[in-house]
Amino acid sequence: MNILFSVIFHICTLILFLLNPENFLPALLDGASRAATLCVSLVATYSVWMGLMRVWEDSGVARGFSKLLKPLAKRLLKTENDDALSAVCMSFSVNMLGISGAATPYGVKAARLLDKTDNAEYSSAMFFVLNASSLQILPTSIIGVRVAMGSATPMDIVIPTLLTSAFCTLFSVALTALLFCRREKTEKQAEYPAILAKTTGAGTR
Repeated sequence: MNILFSVIFHICTLILFLLNPENFLPALLDGASRAATLCVSLVATYSVWMGLMRVWEDSGVARGFSKLLKPLAKRLLKTENDDALSAVCMSFSVNMLGISGAATPYGVKAARLLDKTDNAEYSSAMFFVLNASSLQILPTSIIGVRVAMGSATPMDIVIPTLLTSAFCTLFSVALTALLFCRREKTEKQAEYPAILAKTTGAGTR
């Protein structure tokens, strides 16, 4: 992925240099200046939210929220592994607050633990889908970007983001469950003739 972005950047830079050389350097400097300003603003925003997240973790609020999610996660992922479920729920609870960077360590730990469970293929696939759809109760990262870009009403996206991410999550979970259900049914149908043949052969002997 880094190679792809690097190739795109170099191609765009070459095209700009060849077609509009007099504006090449000003555009490059202006882009670098805006990127630096945005990064500084995002660092401040992330510092605030990461600090709050640490307070929530130390006070037990995040753990309590993850415990509320555990029964639902157990049904969705079809696993009884408490360590994996705890990591999954911590990842979900942080993702719901829009702090994807803080959710990464929990997500990596959960993925490794789910790979060792009995129903690893289904659990890992469902966990990936839930992370990709990413239900957002409070999209703090996007709000931070809007604040950094000078939006007058950065919180306006909360309700639309909640509705769209909720629909995406429900649809993706249902589709994943349906695909695995059809796959299991197909595998059972493929195994049935072999079992029937063995039974018939044993009866003949």
